[in-house]
Amino acid sequence: MKKKYKIISIDYGIKKTGIAITKSNNLISIPFLTIKTNKIINFLKIYLKKECVKLFIIGISKKLNNKESEFELLIKKFYFLLKKKFPLGIFFKENERYTSKLSLQILSKKNKNKIDSISATLILQSFLIKNFKKNDISNTRLF
Repeated sequence: MKKKYKIISIDYGIKKTGIAITKSNNLISIPFLTIKTNKIINFLKIYLKKECVKLFIIGISKKLNNKESEFELLIKKFYFLLKKKFPLGIFFKENERYTSKLSLQILSKKNKNKIDSISATLILQSFLIKNFKKNDISNTRLF
């Protein structure tokens, strides 16, 4: 029997980073948590000992003209650090444009601490919609 795995999405920020995961069927993304950015690597080391994660989706920051934003350099450093720390993972980048604005529209003012995990959820759901055929994960182009 194949072991079930999860997909994790990361909305990297200077101070806080949002994380979203998939449910066991890998068709739905859910907000997981928002964590201080300087603690993300240690958190992932612990989390990956408990959970089987095969894919990592990292939000990238593009301008409206599709050129890299100033913040993209920091995201790239983080992306390569993740690949180095977790060499068995499969890594993809997904445009995160407007996810924070959409997250603010979804949340009430008293839940602003969840913006980053909601943004990660939107990034992951966008990836899932683009890459998986309806209700059949085995047909994905990723494997």
